[in-house]
Amino acid sequence: MAECRRLSIFSGMSDLVPSFSLRIPSDDSVARRVCDHCGFVAYENPKIVVGSVVRFEDRILLCRRAIEPGRGRWTIPAGYLELNETPDAGARREAFEEAGARIATERLLAVYSVPRISQVQLIYRARLLDPALAAGPESLELMLVRPEDIPWDDLAFPSVHWALRHDAEAEAGAPPVPFGNPEGETGERMPDGRVIAEDAL
Repeated sequence: MAECRRLSIFSGMSDLVPSFSLRIPSDDSVARRVCDHCGFVAYENPKIVVGSVVRFEDRILLCRRAIEPGRGRWTIPAGYLELNETPDAGARREAFEEAGARIATERLLAVYSVPRISQVQLIYRARLLDPALAAGPESLELMLVRPEDIPWDDLAFPSVHWALRHDAEAEAGAPPVPFGNPEGETGERMPDGRVIAEDAL
């Protein structure tokens, strides 16, 4: 598209309409979206999600989602990493946006992959610096919950289950090596066996 833009600027072609075809570029082995005008390859890469299991004393921060997918269900603060942002800064930003939470990230807890939706999730352990919270536009409500009171049946996504369980293991003294997907799990179903809808993130 860069060549197309230059062509548009220097030749006066202001009505150039983007057109892509799915084909295998000459130096590749995978079908890609290739510009029919200039040959630009529009690579599509996995999305990176960043988030954190946030603790305050003996409690964990949970957010009830105000948006789909999973509206009305509980999750940890998390969302997409922005351009030019480090993962730990992204996790801090998401906690503030979703819960008004000022946090200190402590270490990387886990790296999860959800190939169904082409996501890689980086989840941190974090400390809440100030218990004053305020639900952001993506949260219906917030709670600081003791581990024994986590609403397991009302969690939004498989990876939220994984993160909370892995955080409990870390709290119990597991070595500070990032966890990964539980064996055989790819995020296609909830722990109770429910299959995640195709359009759910």
